Amino acid sequence: MTDQPRLTTGQTVTIRRPARPPAAAAGEPPETAIAIDALSVWYGKVLAINQVTMSIPERRVTALIGPSGCGKSTLIRCLNRLNDLIEGLRITGRILLHGQEIFDPLLDVIELRKRVGMVFQKSNPFPKSIYDNVAYGLRVNGEQRRVVLDRVVEDSLKRAALWDEVKDRLRTNALRLSGGQQQRLCIARAIAIEPEVLLLDEPCSALDPIATAKIEELLYVLKERYTIVIVTHNMQQAARVSDVTGFLLMGQLVEFDATEKLFTTPRDPRTEAYITGRFG
Repeated sequence: MTDQPRLTTGQTVTIRRPARPPAAAAGEPPETAIAIDALSVWYGKVLAINQVTMSIPERRVTALIGPSGCGKSTLIRCLNRLNDLIEGLRITGRILLHGQEIFDPLLDVIELRKRVGMVFQKSNPFPKSIYDNVAYGLRVNGEQRRVVLDRVVEDSLKRAALWDEVKDRLRTNALRLSGGQQQRLCIARAIAIEPEVLLLDEPCSALDPIATAKIEELLYVLKERYTIVIVTHNMQQAARVSDVTGFLLMGQLVEFDATEKLFTTPRDPRTEAYITGRFG
């Protein structure tokens, strides 16, 4: 899948969850959670991502903006290798998660996806109870102790700002929740297994303004514990919730900077044209 040189025969990869450094104090630069180096992605002969390099900061919200088809979703799906099964996919370059090469052929992809969780554009709760949705990942990983499951379900729902709304109906089918509640449930399900990074691909595109506001408020809380990358078409949303923003156009990273700086004094005229609505 990738042209990047890898480990030699006989070497092994140890998947480790590094101790998380303390959150950077105000004014201090954060650690890098994900380093992307000269990443290019082809679907067959179509170049979808072209030589993208960026550093995603630890425990910050990074937004990816750009017009439809610019490569945002392709890029975010590379971060936990969800693109792997696409026929004709080819990747060059490197992605390092806390210093570990995620494209190494000896790396355990299942373990990678535990470390890098994802919430999709359309909420996708399982046709199970609210409780069983949140507990699903733990059970798959072999956890059966009820006391542990109860604790993690409650904690995850609280962190997803959903506990107070559902605590009296945990055995209710999750499909009976509203769209906004279902999306927060999917966030609770993702964080129940304690990922290091949380990817959100257009998480509010199908939600009404009230549900969208709840998701955005939730991101302020979650970034104290997780590194968050969000793809959004909504530039106002990116400006509200993110600390840093990347603008992609035709597969290229045009600009990547602190959100306030990118939206107020962009360096590239293409960025200014996009954020002022002259195209896109």
